Parts: sequence; C-alpha cells; structure tokens
Amino acid sequence: MRLLIPFLLSTCALAQVGPNYERPATETPAKFKNVTWRAATPAAHLPKGEWWKVYHDSKLSDLEARATENNQQLKAAIARFDQARAAARMSRADFFPTISLPLTAEHQGTSAQMPTPFPLNGVRYDGPAYNALMDFGWELDLWGKIRRSVEADKANAAASADAIHNVLLGIQADIASNYFKLRALDTEIRLVREAVNWRREALKIAKARVQAGAGSELEQAQSETEVATAEAEISSLQAQRDQIENVLSILIGTSAASFRMPVNASNLTSPPSLPAGVPSDLLERRPDISQAERQLAAATARIGVAKAQFFPSIKLIGRGGFQSGDIDFLMEPTSLMWSMGPSISVPLFAAGKNRFNLQKSKAMHDEALAMYRQAFLGAVADVETSLSSLRNLSTQSAAQQRARASAERAASLAKTRYESGASPYLNVIEANRTTLITQRATAQIAGQRLVASVSLIKALGGGWEQSPVIKIPNVSPDPAARSVRETQSKSLLGKFKAIFGRK
Repeated sequence: MRLLIPFLLSTCALAQVGPNYERPATETPAKFKNVTWRAATPAAHLPKGEWWKVYHDSKLSDLEARATENNQQLKAAIARFDQARAAARMSRADFFPTISLPLTAEHQGTSAQMPTPFPLNGVRYDGPAYNALMDFGWELDLWGKIRRSVEADKANAAASADAIHNVLLGIQADIASNYFKLRALDTEIRLVREAVNWRREALKIAKARVQAGAGSELEQAQSETEVATAEAEISSLQAQRDQIENVLSILIGTSAASFRMPVNASNLTSPPSLPAGVPSDLLERRPDISQAERQLAAATARIGVAKAQFFPSIKLIGRGGFQSGDIDFLMEPTSLMWSMGPSISVPLFAAGKNRFNLQKSKAMHDEALAMYRQAFLGAVADVETSLSSLRNLSTQSAAQQRARASAERAASLAKTRYESGASPYLNVIEANRTTLITQRATAQIAGQRLVASVSLIKALGGGWEQSPVIKIPNVSPDPAARSVRETQSKSLLGKFKAIFGRK
C-alpha cells in the first residue's frame, strides 16, 4: 500500500488520453478586395472600445449606454456566463478529495442468518444504532478524465464570455442601425411635410385662379391630388418611424408605451472614414469567431473524457469514527471503527455505451470544427459585403446629389414657365414629384451609408480603435433575480482569470 499510492500519483501526473487541442488552420485569402489582409488568429480579448463615438452623436451614445445597462438579452448572456464559470469551478473541485460527516441514529434489525465466522444460533440484534463516522473519497485521475473535463469546462466558460460580447456587439450595432434609419425617416418626413406645405399653397393659387376665371378645374383637381398623396405618404412614413421606435425601446430594455425618440430632421452626416490598410487582426477580435474556437477546444477535450471511460478508475476510500448501539457509549474508545483502501472499477461490459459515447464526442468535435470554419468564412464575407456597400453607396450618393440638384433646378424652371404661360401645370407637377423623389432618395442613401458603416464595424468585431479598454458590461441588477455575482466592472482578462481560479 505504501508503494502503491506514490506509483498511482506519479501515473496520474503523466497519463492523459485523448487529443491535445491545436487551433486548426484556416484558408485565408491573400487580402481583402479593398484593404490589407493577413492571416487571422482569434483574439476577442483585444480592446474594441465605445466605437459608436466615431459618429459624434450624443443621443446615440445615450441609447447605447441605456441598452448596455438594461437590455434583457445581455443580462441573460451574463447569467449564462455565470453558469459556465460555476461549472468550470465545479469541475476543478474534482481534483480534490471529498470528506463528509454522516451522522445517523436509526433503529436496526439484523438478520439471524447473516454469514459470520461463528454460528449465531438464531441470535439477532433489534435495537438502536448510532453512527458518527467520517467518509473520505478521492478519485485518482489516472487517465486525465478529470483534467480533460476541467479543460472542456474552462473552454466553455471562455466561450460564454465571448458570447457576452457577441450579444453586446449585436445589440450595439442594432441600436446604431435603427437610430440612423429613424434619423433618415425624420429627414424624409420633413421633406414630405415641406412638400405638403408648398402644394397647399399651389392649391390655394389654383382655387383662386379658378374663381378668377384664369384657371381650369383640372389644375385644381390635380393640386388636390398632390396634396392628398403627400399627406398619405406622411402617415406611411410615420408608421415606419413608430415601428423603429418600438424596436429601440426593446433594445434599451424599456416599455414601448413610455419610450419616445425626439424628432431630429437635420441632414445626416457622412460615415466615418475607414483607415487605410485596416489589418485583419481587427477581424480576429470578432467574438463569434473566438466563441466558436473555444467551443472547438471544449469539444476536443470531451473526446479525452470519453476515451477515459474505457480504462479502470481507482478511488481511495476510507471511513472512520464511532459506532454503537448505545448512545452513552458512542464516544468510547471501544466504539471506534475504521476502514480504508482502494476501490477499483474495471469496465467490462456496458452494451457499447462507452464506444457510442466516444463516437458522439468525435461527431460533436467535427460539428464544432465545421462551425468554427463557417464562422470565419462568414466573417470574411461580412467584411467584404460591408466594404462593397460603402463603396457603392458612396458612388450612388454622389450621383444622387447631382440628380437632386438638377431636379430642383428643373422644378424652378417649370414653375417659371407655367407662370409665364409657356407650359401646362402638368409639367410643374411632374417636376415637383421628381424633386421630392430625389430629395427623399438622397436622405435614404445617407441613412444607408451610415447603416453600412455600422455593419462594417460589427463585421470587424467592434471598430478599428484599439486604445480603449473593453469591460464586461455592468448591467443594472434585476430586483427579482436571486443570483449574486461578483462586480462586473472587471476587464475581460480579469474575467478569464476568475474562470481559472486565479486571484
């Protein structure tokens, strides 16, 4: 026994079945279509900062802060991280022995035919039995089953931390995108309201001309049609605005009935410029890529756990304490009893359970590998799509600005010619319609450019600024939530240290 324990402990320190995790190689293009590219390595822990501040919009910053504090999806993601971190710590506890103190007081009846080295001749015990014992158990990690399990749970906890930032980034991007859509609608509504006003003025002039006998009822009917059409369009745009406002209320975690966004009909600014030669290490920070990579690491470790089930398991067990049929003599030296020794369990037959469990673990690894590669491919496609949108929308915006200027000039000329009697009123109507269409299209494209820039920032994992320090979001506690977690103002690195049990 004295030689067995050191041998088992030394074996425990060396043996570990199952594959060691290595990050799989990914096929990377030589470069983006428009920016510099180099091979990527997941690095979601790198700082991203408050990227929305590049738009210099205080209202947007306020919405982002409120969403970070109150969004329910984010609170759920943090709760899932707390679960995964607790699971990792539970797995780590399996390295240590378990000690318990079972105290029992029971009425016991023994068998008169129980096997004994001497005949009982029908004697049996029927009476109280008191036990004050201490149980000891320690499973030796001979094949690395516990180590692999801890490795898997640590990777899952890290993936859950990445999931927090994936959810947070999605919420922040949704806030910004819907905010710019709402701003674009405000501009459109302003333009249509202005059109309604001058169309009403035109209707008054048409009515006056009819009353004076200088105009026709056709002109009046056409003017009335234009006014009614523009008024109907305002209602349609307002309905769209209300829908986006309700979406924003959900994102910031407040009731749609009490949430109102003030109207801001000022012209939208151009999106922030993309720095020249954006490196692909910004893409490396995408939390979904890092999450998929950590899930792959966990699935790899689970293969080792499944393989360890094929090998014998050894536990060191012991029990000692006091046992007596009379409580008055329970703590007497004569009531002392103990037992100790190894418990060896050799898997002989499980109807293929262990083999199928290993097959399942390998299949889960293959699934995680495919999802990791898919996440990387999707990230590259997201960046390319966003870059393409920004480039084409910029070209479209320049052309649309020219179209708007020429349409406004044409409307002015049509009005002058009509007033001089050189052209019919229909020309004025068509010119004004075209002007309104080009003005609204200009506002729409301005909003689309800002939304595309948000999509690019999201595709790059949260912008291209690397100086600020990112933190786990400090959400407002829910009074109905009973979980008590540590302060959430730590950095992500601090959270990882907390996962691994470091101080």
